[in-house]
Parts: sequence; structure tokens; C-alpha cells
Amino acid sequence: MFTIIGVVVLFGAILAGFTMEGGKIAALIQPNELIIIGGAALGSLLIANPLPQVMAVVKESLGILKPNPFSRDAYAELLKMLYDMFMMARKEGLMALDSHVERPEESSFFQNYPTFYKNHHALFFLADTMKVIVSGSVAEHNLTELMDLDLETAHESALKGSQIVSKMGDAMPGFGIVAAVLGVVNTMAAIGGKPEVIGEKVGAALVGTFLGILMAYGLFAPISAAMEARVHSEGLYMGCIKNALLAFARGDAPLTAVEFARRNIAPEMRPTFSEMENTVKNGGGDMAQAA
Repeated sequence: MFTIIGVVVLFGAILAGFTMEGGKIAALIQPNELIIIGGAALGSLLIANPLPQVMAVVKESLGILKPNPFSRDAYAELLKMLYDMFMMARKEGLMALDSHVERPEESSFFQNYPTFYKNHHALFFLADTMKVIVSGSVAEHNLTELMDLDLETAHESALKGSQIVSKMGDAMPGFGIVAAVLGVVNTMAAIGGKPEVIGEKVGAALVGTFLGILMAYGLFAPISAAMEARVHSEGLYMGCIKNALLAFARGDAPLTAVEFARRNIAPEMRPTFSEMENTVKNGGGDMAQAA
């Protein structure tokens, strides 16, 4: 929602200021400049990246229009799921988890927590790590290294989208200059013609520079920052799972293990201990109500 509001404010302020200075919006409508700049940007994107990565960038860019999935409700569900899983292991033994972590996509337990269940990376990260814990074949310090390796690799992969958009933003002023130079070439070819025709061609050339700079700093840079923020949010979410599993693996009580997860939540999203305890034990709604 705020992304759309930001775009409206951005273009609204620019167009309002332009018209207040006596400018005509029709002068900014230059499809040829957009084709040059947009086509050059798309071409460079395809040259530098395979098609699946390009499609992923488009999907991630559009994803910032949706609400952040890592909300207080999502964290409440995660903490409840972790607590219930640890309590199951304590009451029924570690082997009770085996059927759930062996095929997590078919687990009736995980399906009770829809937000977590739909996050495939989180689902399989937890399941794969629990397999190692259940087997008892990895020491605690090796378990930490194992999870860190998984999370770091996934984090680097998730950042590729924002990095690609950032690089495209860096290139946009250059593509704007290309469009402007081509406009100047057309202008020079029209020397000797009517002054108003030459003026239109100069204006079109300057619009190319304007669009390149505007798209670089007004669209691509903020989109890249928003995509990176989403990746950071997911990193904190995954960190909750990691810390809870480490605490559980060394023998901490279920509530203590979940407390380690709670401490990894950003302060503005983190519930109090009482809210967390009420949620995981009683299914209370304190965390959601406090949002």
C-alpha cells in the first residue's frame, strides 16, 4: 500500500511542480525516449542474467506491492508452532517428529500453521535440521555451522534480485544520456528547419536525460532497497528458527527454546514474554492485539 502511495507522491510532486512552472505535461510524453531507455535496460538485464533469474527479479519487484509477510501474526504463529513441536518431542519422544520432518510438505502438523507452511525455505530448513537433531549424529557446534551455511547461502541467493535492480538503477542515467545524444543527433539533422521543430527535438532529448535520472533515483533505487528490506525480514524470521532449534538441541525446555526465538525478533515486532507465553500455551491473541 505504502509503495503505491510513494509512487503517486513521487510523480505527483514532480508533475505538479513542473506545471506550476508553466510546463506542459504533453511535452514530457516521449514514447521514443521510453523505448530507447526501457529497451536498453531490458537488453542489459537479459545479457547479464539467465531468463529464470530475470523472471525472479520481476516477481520479487512486484512482491513489494504486497504486505510484508513477516508480520506480528506470522511471528506469533511461528513461536506457537515451535513450542508445539518441542512439546510433542518432549511428551512423545524425538521419533514422534520423524514422520513430520521426513516429508514436511505432507505433514498434517505443519499444515496447522499456514503462514509457516507456505514458506518453503523455512519449512525445509526446519525439517532438514530436525532430521539431524533426531539422528543425534551432529555435535552442537557443528549444528550451528550447518545452519549458518544454509542461511548464508540462501541469504546471498535472495539478495541477487535487489542487487540486479540496483545495478540497473546505476545504469539508468547512462541510458538516459544515450537517449539524449540520439535526440541531439536528430536535432542536428534538423538544423535549418523551423525553430519550433528544433525546439521540440531538443526538448525530447532532454526528456531522455530526465527519465534516466528519475527512474534511477526515483524508482530503481527505492525498489532495490525495499527488496533488500524484505530479504532482511526473512533473515530475522529464519534466525528465530535457528536459535530455537539450537536451544532445543542442547536440551533447553520448550518455553526457553522459544524464548531464544523471541529475542531474535526485531524490537518493533517483538512481543513481550507474557504475550509470547500466553500465545504458545493458550493460543491467546495478545500479540496480534498489540500490533
